[in-house]
Amino acid sequence: MPRILSSCLFALTVATFGACGFYSGDTAPDSTPSGDALQNGDIIFQTSLSRQSEPIQLATNSPYSHVGIVYVNDGKTYVFEAVQPVKLTPLDAWIDRGKDDHYVVKRLKDTSGLTPDNLKAMRAVGEAWLGTSYDVKFQWSDDLLYCSELVWKVFDRGAGIQLCDPSGVDDLELTNPKVEALLIQRYGSRENVPDDEVIVTPADLFECDLLTTVVEH
Repeated sequence: MPRILSSCLFALTVATFGACGFYSGDTAPDSTPSGDALQNGDIIFQTSLSRQSEPIQLATNSPYSHVGIVYVNDGKTYVFEAVQPVKLTPLDAWIDRGKDDHYVVKRLKDTSGLTPDNLKAMRAVGEAWLGTSYDVKFQWSDDLLYCSELVWKVFDRGAGIQLCDPSGVDDLELTNPKVEALLIQRYGSRENVPDDEVIVTPADLFECDLLTTVVEH
């Protein structure tokens, strides 16, 4: 894509993001396609149809390979997610990208930490990362971001809420041939994979003790 066009599209995305008021502090529910109520700060999971989805599921022993943060504004619901690049996606479109349109929404059991000030801070953290490229090596750096890393860091830096303890790559199941093939594709060889790299997976967030399921569709 030509640089000028790319810059214009990014500027338009930022303008839209700011105008919508990401995490405006209004937690009024909105109707999803299934008629369930979602709120700002809910965390939504799906089984992605991307090529890396199956290796992620195998490495984490979980059916869920993608995650984002819900926000509601002016009767419309979006998902803030790290794909290529970090962006806002209308909820309907996000659900359509998942396997069988299935999704699970989780919410903090104790929502007192999502104060208006904290929601605004989460908004600021998220806005700064709009347009950031996806991290295909799943590294713990702000230069590039993957989906569960984005969710974890928005909650941590915006609201001081650590949803789970980050783990290491060596905690994953990496011996499956499909997982190994993905790692070799991304790193060049299995030996280049940093086993001590800090990582948070969609499965880690899904099993978070601080969260409770509010919607499963």
